[in-house]
Amino acid sequence: MTEEERGEIEEILGYRFERIDRLERALTHRSHRQNSGGMDNERLEFLGDRVLGLAASERLIAMFPHWDAGKLSKGLARLVSAPSIHAAAKRLGLGSHLRLGPGEEKTGGREKKRLLADTYEAVVGAIYLDAGLPAATAFLRRTLLDSALEGEVEGLGRPDHKSALQEWLQERGLGPAEYKLMSTMGPEHQKTFEVEVRYKGTKLAASHGRSKKEAEQAAAKVALEILEEGQSTA
Repeated sequence: MTEEERGEIEEILGYRFERIDRLERALTHRSHRQNSGGMDNERLEFLGDRVLGLAASERLIAMFPHWDAGKLSKGLARLVSAPSIHAAAKRLGLGSHLRLGPGEEKTGGREKKRLLADTYEAVVGAIYLDAGLPAATAFLRRTLLDSALEGEVEGLGRPDHKSALQEWLQERGLGPAEYKLMSTMGPEHQKTFEVEVRYKGTKLAASHGRSKKEAEQAAAKVALEILEEGQSTA
């Protein structure tokens, strides 16, 4: 890594490494391992995942002192979900700094959601090793936690009806439910979305929401209530 490259990525991350090899390793995918002396970011990703969980848990406990363990667990799962981490990696532009093998390069590895999320966690692990928990926590709050909490704080503690429906189906050996957007109504600034939830093409329920995600959650809630009621009367 050249000094110019180092300066660019460290400016983006808002952190300067004491040992640059840690940053280099965090940005090295296993597909590039043969070109990097067997070094890749998988161990750092493992570590960063645990640091993220700790920092996010601490933040939730501080922000929501009245939440019980169950509500905190649900909030944590949403806060550190793959989409949330991927969004943070995209904002930082980590994809353009990845070290990939030819195969991953050809198949669009720089845009793969799971790969980018893993790289973000590897960077967290690298910062933790380089400067400890305070530095890693500061990075996480700046690049992921604060923005995620600001945007979704009202919904973090709400039940995840889609997951509950999926668990209900899985417990009975059934496949996943599918969600279909049926209509969008209203002006641009005040749209209402109608979504149907289906199983193997059969409609289970439908509902509306101010966003597609909200409508999906509402439809899943109705579907689960119908299924549970049908089971109890069977």
